[in-house]
Amino acid sequence: MESLHPRIRLLWIAQMAIGALVFGVVLAAVDQWFIDVPTAAIAGVVALVLGLGIAYAVRLYQIWTFELQSDALYLERGVITLVETAVPFVRVQHVDTQFGPIERALGLSSVVVYTAGTRNADVRIPGLTPDRARELQDTLRELAVESEADDAV
Repeated sequence: MESLHPRIRLLWIAQMAIGALVFGVVLAAVDQWFIDVPTAAIAGVVALVLGLGIAYAVRLYQIWTFELQSDALYLERGVITLVETAVPFVRVQHVDTQFGPIERALGLSSVVVYTAGTRNADVRIPGLTPDRARELQDTLRELAVESEADDAV
């Protein structure tokens, strides 16, 4: 099983920090316009949400893995609910590499695998270096073409 690049934790922690900050602003607005909420309580709740968010991001990094096997791409992820996904190569429609602005700043990218079907028809592998993402994209594309040829009668 292959893990994600360690810098993905920074992205996830930043997302959690932004969420905690937004939650703090909402609490401050409630304090300002509706009911009196002590400033220490707001700070405590924001600190708790931030701490839980950081713990969640660290644990998610520890669990998030993927592996290319002979017949499919296997992924394991999740903190509260562990999700195991198998994407058979024969179901792969196309593969994209994505570089969001924050990912680019951290030197990361993602691979998105689009599959045949309607429910959850794509799988995203975040936290890869750009070189690893391109390599994985090319490998998945080749394996999908090979399995398509093997599947034909």
